[in-house]
Amino acid sequence: MTRILLVDDDKTFCHAIAELLFLMKYDVDVVHSVKEASSQLKKAKYNHVLLDFMLPDGSGLHLIDQINDDQPNINITLTTGHPSVKNAMSGFCTGNINYLIKPITKQKLESVLIKPTKSASKIDRHFGHLIGESIAMQKIYPLIERVAKSDANVLLMGESGSGKEVFAQAINHASGSDKALVATNCGAFAKELIGSELFGHEKGAFTGAVAKRIGLFEQAKDGNLFLDEITEMPIEEQPNLLRVLETNQVTRLGSAQATTVNCRVISATNRTTEEIATQNVMREDLYFRLAVFPIHIPPLRNRKEDIPLLVAFFLEGLNTQHGTRITCTPDQLKFLAAYDWPGNVRELKHAIHRAYIMSDPQTDELVLPDDFSSPFTKKPQINTGQDQVGRTIEDVEKDLITQTLKECDNDKTRAAQMLGVSLKTLYNRINKYTKDEIV
Repeated sequence: MTRILLVDDDKTFCHAIAELLFLMKYDVDVVHSVKEASSQLKKAKYNHVLLDFMLPDGSGLHLIDQINDDQPNINITLTTGHPSVKNAMSGFCTGNINYLIKPITKQKLESVLIKPTKSASKIDRHFGHLIGESIAMQKIYPLIERVAKSDANVLLMGESGSGKEVFAQAINHASGSDKALVATNCGAFAKELIGSELFGHEKGAFTGAVAKRIGLFEQAKDGNLFLDEITEMPIEEQPNLLRVLETNQVTRLGSAQATTVNCRVISATNRTTEEIATQNVMREDLYFRLAVFPIHIPPLRNRKEDIPLLVAFFLEGLNTQHGTRITCTPDQLKFLAAYDWPGNVRELKHAIHRAYIMSDPQTDELVLPDDFSSPFTKKPQINTGQDQVGRTIEDVEKDLITQTLKECDNDKTRAAQMLGVSLKTLYNRINKYTKDEIV
């Protein structure tokens, strides 16, 4: 039986959801704080954790690392009463983390607890991941095949949305490694935690280091480590990364003992070589260590022949998930090919998803918009990297509380209802951030 841990300080909510889960044939345990959840996770194994974003003794986000370390195959669903929380937490979300907005219904629970059965795809994927038969893609496949057989570091260079992590997954697959690709986004690290994330730390190494942490380099030992947005790592922190690449050894923060690591580093950036050379975003010596084998990923506008295959793949996934038979007509494919897709494969995927939602139930055909352009494609994009990346959990929580209080004209009772927490919990969080000028 699937076992679920429900973590929420609202006891009325917990009682209702626990009853619903019981009727759905799930085994459920209930706790009401970060401390209780941390203790319970050490006592029992779970398939899924329903985790409240804001708890009396801290944010539920603080539990994510422990959950992933103690029970790496577990799924996590964050729950909140505030609809804007997805954007606030975008930098923390990974493949095993989902979210639900309260109130939570049976249908919502089923959407995260019941995974659709996947049938074998009819779309050929090179190295298990890459889709495309265009000339641009055919030039890349031999490069992946050759570098995968070596231990050379790879730098993937391509525009945002071109699928750099998918290419990294393809290299990992082609290398024959029996280990999953260890992936992270360097732009999402808080500056003071970069060393801990990459190299690990010992218990007590710094304030808040309540347990030993195995760094990403050690996690990727004898496999492949993917460092996305490598050029967003502060340049003053790059010498530490360079040293590991030169010595193949890491030293956890708070430890004097070095650990040998043997992993290939696949890094990625959306910056051009000219930008890297002129904008002081990467040390020259680090560049040559990471770009032993650079691969330039073509933008979608340079491989439009692949659009029909990509559309078929995206539709196949949506149809399988929802039990539908939505199709894309030849004229629609021509319309899709006429657009330049500045957001690349990611933008195409989102466009197909929107068109699928709008599909005509009478004809089972997509309904495409007249114009694909967005505010971001109508003006030059400025990639400041300042929106969500590198923010701490406390920063996200503080901003969410501040925003909600403003929307409620500082009515704390109403704000607590919007956030899905008790008034006492809200006051506790406000008191914590009083020094940061939350009123």
